[in-house]
Amino acid sequence: MNSIRLVNDDLRPPEPPRRHLISIADLTRDDVERLLGTARTFESTLDRQVKKLPTLKGHLVVNLFYESSTRTSSSFELAAKRLSADTMNIKSSGSSVDKGESLKDTALTLGAYDPDVIVIRHPEIGAPQLVARVTEAHIVNAGDGKNQHPTQALLDLYTIQQDLGRLDGLHVAIVGDVLHSRVARSLVQAFDLVGIRCTLVGPPALLPREMPAETTTDIGVIRDADVVYVLRMQQERMQAGANYVPSLREYTARWGVTPERLRPGQKVMHPGPMNRGVEIDPLVADSADALIETQVRSGLVVRMAVLYDVLTGGPVGVQALAAAEVA
Repeated sequence: MNSIRLVNDDLRPPEPPRRHLISIADLTRDDVERLLGTARTFESTLDRQVKKLPTLKGHLVVNLFYESSTRTSSSFELAAKRLSADTMNIKSSGSSVDKGESLKDTALTLGAYDPDVIVIRHPEIGAPQLVARVTEAHIVNAGDGKNQHPTQALLDLYTIQQDLGRLDGLHVAIVGDVLHSRVARSLVQAFDLVGIRCTLVGPPALLPREMPAETTTDIGVIRDADVVYVLRMQQERMQAGANYVPSLREYTARWGVTPERLRPGQKVMHPGPMNRGVEIDPLVADSADALIETQVRSGLVVRMAVLYDVLTGGPVGVQALAAAEVA
């Protein structure tokens, strides 16, 4: 009896949904632990002579940045290249955006190149979701307005865990312009996932009420924290004419992070760019207890882990790939 081969598309198993990283809310604690573990594996490759891995060979990663960036854009580009992916970097300045092209049309144009991942930074909240709807690419949010910056939060968790040896039970004070900070919003969600207590510190007008964290205007409380996380004043996101603080000089006097306001050995972090002498004293920024340069190094391996994870669905085979030498 001859067998019959079924080719009806309706009987084929559905394709798995595309994996994105748009918000920390997309993640569980298990997801965070998996990503940090993959990042640790990739970090073991940074000091060897041949740093490139064949992991994403043949894949195309598009970095689409509508806002200025140094750390995020460079680390995503290098992360893709370290994993042997092809890269395409698009800046809004000098592109068709200058001629009035919409984000949707730019995304459709890039989608025609069949990219595997689009990393997007955009000043408008919700931009990553729009690109996810109109392309077939996996989307990684590199910052949308004052909403989310999930890979920054992940690299900060990685930095803290590597330096302090744990996450659960720690206390982190976030100081500065919390209201306009996508980093702070992602961090508060990430801290809640991993059991870190968070205190938000700053001027009353820059402390949002909707975040699920302790808030205070008293800069003195930062001495009780394991880590002090400093934010800059994001004047590019502030409403024109609004007086959030009387002056930058008064802000520095009342909420600037100085050596006198820290206890010996206390760890300090900053997502950059720093405004030395405003939110952070240069002596603090350059101290041995500052983890700011460590955050940059963490950004590379965490973004390698994120690109790997959205494309492969997890850590299967990563140990073998990390051990592979590429001529």
